[in-house]
Amino acid sequence: MTRAVRIAPSILAADFARLGEQVQEAEAAGADVIHVDVMDGRFVPQITMGPLIVEALGRVTRLPINAHLMIERPERQVEAFVEAGAATVIVHVEASPHLHRAVQEIKALGVRAGVSLNPGTSVGTLHDILPDVDHVLIMSVNPGWGGQEFIHRSLERLRVVREMLDGIDSEATLEVDGGINEKTAGAVVSAGADMLVAGSAVFNGRESVGAAIARLRAAIEAG
Repeated sequence: MTRAVRIAPSILAADFARLGEQVQEAEAAGADVIHVDVMDGRFVPQITMGPLIVEALGRVTRLPINAHLMIERPERQVEAFVEAGAATVIVHVEASPHLHRAVQEIKALGVRAGVSLNPGTSVGTLHDILPDVDHVLIMSVNPGWGGQEFIHRSLERLRVVREMLDGIDSEATLEVDGGINEKTAGAVVSAGADMLVAGSAVFNGRESVGAAIARLRAAIEAG
């Protein structure tokens, strides 16, 4: 089955002094989703942004916003991000002791529910939750910082998860996050990813956001 591949720029790498402008540039350049990395300084070392950023972005873009909650006990914050305008809320398998409950809470609020896996977590942990989710995010770096190098064994992890999704006829999005650029984009798409999070490959100060997205799109199409 041929899948459309979507690009989700991560605002973690954007210039926060002109965040709205950069998001609008990404939208104009053909980005499909805006990815918001939420970190609490506990589940991962950094502290980043919260629902107020999601709400503010909703005033400057028509693109759907994905909230990736890299936080402990994410179920406590789900409602706030939905109310702020997130179209998809993603929680970590490692962060929630009651993962099924968290996923059901997200779905009950009327948005897409996603789960994410760190590089050291077995993809087998997804087996029982896959039928309930709309979105799976495979981390191809260890979460917490932008600009890390792609972990190449992530390709096999993507292949396995794609097979798991296809095996249950799931239409869930398979997203990959970490080290995505023109050198890795083709490989992750070949492995089964259909949404690519890109931070410094899009917001880098070396070229316009439009040129960066065009370069990434060309790499995806070239395979």
